[in-house]
Amino acid sequence: MEFAHLPNRVVQSINNETGDHCIDIFVRDDGTFGYEEYRRDHEDLRGWFSLQRFGGQTFASEAEALGHASKAVDYVK
Repeated sequence: MEFAHLPNRVVQSINNETGDHCIDIFVRDDGTFGYEEYRRDHEDLRGWFSLQRFGGQTFASEAEALGHASKAVDYVK
């Protein structure tokens, strides 16, 4: 039996003050971590959209991914 590729599992999500941008810290099925920034327009009911800026980077731990995110995105502390 073959299993479909599982999506990344979000372990932490950090929103900006206005709630229209967020960073998701995620773990991949291979045990590596990453993060991506998303945005949404409150009047657009389709939800969150990836800005596709950071998701390809690979980190060994959640803390390492969060550290890089805090340097790259000003609302992540």
